[in-house]
Amino acid sequence: MNGATDNALGIYVSIPFCRSKCTYCNFAAGVYPAGDHARYVERLIEDLAAAWEWGASLGAELQRNIDTVYLGGGTPTLLEPELLARLFSAMRAGFDFDADTEITVECAPGQLPVSTLAALAAAGVNRISLGVQSFVDAEAHASGRLHDRATVEADLRRLRAAGIANLNVDLIAGLPGQTFASWEESLAALVDSGVPHASVYMLEVDEDSRLGREMLAGGSRYRAGLVPNDDSIAQMYERAIERLEQAGLHQYEISNFSRPGFESRHNLRYWQRRPYLGVGLDASSMLRSAPPQNSVLRSTTTDDLKAYLARPEIAETTWITAARQHEEAWFLGLRMNNGVDVAALEREFGSTLVEPAMQTVERLVDDGLLISDRGRVRLTSRGRLISNHVFQEFLDLVAETATP
Repeated sequence: MNGATDNALGIYVSIPFCRSKCTYCNFAAGVYPAGDHARYVERLIEDLAAAWEWGASLGAELQRNIDTVYLGGGTPTLLEPELLARLFSAMRAGFDFDADTEITVECAPGQLPVSTLAALAAAGVNRISLGVQSFVDAEAHASGRLHDRATVEADLRRLRAAGIANLNVDLIAGLPGQTFASWEESLAALVDSGVPHASVYMLEVDEDSRLGREMLAGGSRYRAGLVPNDDSIAQMYERAIERLEQAGLHQYEISNFSRPGFESRHNLRYWQRRPYLGVGLDASSMLRSAPPQNSVLRSTTTDDLKAYLARPEIAETTWITAARQHEEAWFLGLRMNNGVDVAALEREFGSTLVEPAMQTVERLVDDGLLISDRGRVRLTSRGRLISNHVFQEFLDLVAETATP
């Protein structure tokens, strides 16, 4: 399924405010003055109201029908309840929500006041993602998290009591000081929590996080010297796949696991290339032109809060070529366990683009990184561990074959 036949839109809202900045965080989020919150929500509401005119001016098609909403961050629950109510009211005023629209809000454990939880329930929020990262208190605290395991468990009980049972818990493999024994403790606690969805990420090392910069510089701040090596992190990830599968949480994407029917519908939009509108700091959108062209527009807002609050533009935009869309179809589709449907790609892009890609597939099959079976191409277990390497093969292919 792709956006060419989609009749609904998803909305992503970036809320960049945090009570503290985690050492591993590489997102455009931080500790900003509470006085910025109201102006930020006003700006979000302005962008939502302007979205139709903005899209029309670019030739992009926005659907009024909404079937997924995702508030990410940051910590969206740092907004006062009345600001959350205003934001959801603006979304419902500008768009038509399906009766079963999936509405997800990211939360930090211990940062969900009673009044905020009531506001979320009143707004129709039906899915919560908790950024736990580790159930081992020492690991969580050393990474900048402000909660402990008891707080997580209490929040899960409160959410269920409020009628929100579609719950996700995030874990990170590779935190400083993490051992195989402590990782087993976190996995056991996740399973015991009974949540129907889990996200497991391997620690990313790059210059966009304080911990990553320290590791690249060979320093010791943020316990950088205690980060497990790559082989250990890979073993932790593989153990998570095994342990969660045993518990009925089936892997459906590189980092995501769920019980049947609890897959993240909003995140599936990204991997299936279905349209979404992103508003807020460093938010991305993917929209299509009206048929029959079905061109793809990608846009991203600034990651500078002051600039975002001051500038009138919604986002920087780029119409991407068919070759680039074909590239995205491979590296996004391969993230999912059900892989890429080759026949569907041929219908969408034609053999001129797909045939060279299949030569790359054959080589990666020989290398043990891909499986090609009955018209579908998937990552192997080894391929998932070095998925960025696999994706780069398709990026290199597009660079060779793309035409203006």
